[in-house]
Amino acid sequence: MEPRREDVESIAGIVKAIYETISGPAGTRDWDRERTLLHPGARLMPTRPGPDGEGTIEVFDCAGYIASRTPFFAANAFFEIEVARRVERFGNIAQVWSTYEARRAPEEPPFLHGVNSIQLFHDGGRWWVMSVLWDNEREGNPMPAEYLRSPGL
Repeated sequence: MEPRREDVESIAGIVKAIYETISGPAGTRDWDRERTLLHPGARLMPTRPGPDGEGTIEVFDCAGYIASRTPFFAANAFFEIEVARRVERFGNIAQVWSTYEARRAPEEPPFLHGVNSIQLFHDGGRWWVMSVLWDNEREGNPMPAEYLRSPGL
């Protein structure tokens, strides 16, 4: 499947597409579109506190991520909305710090906040997601003020 040009021709486009592919009412997601965003070697890595309070991480390739999240999305409405972004770029690579809110419906108040650390690669023709590493705000892990501001978003 070919990617949508608007999804991969800019950093803003690919970040927007990442959020769109996982957001929606309970049901299936556009996993074909998701596959066009991720480089074949990409990794998706949620972090969270473990039972002992230490950090834990899961590391998924695209297929593993889809398998792990499909049951949740099938049963739950989930809308992840970007509220701030910081981008650093050098040559063909970019680091995006993207702050999000999770909601059950776009107009409802958020039930979760967090930050995606997104690494991107430009191959001369398009942007690819190489990795997304994320963590959520919680007691003892508040959102820093600098992640709530976004020049130009």
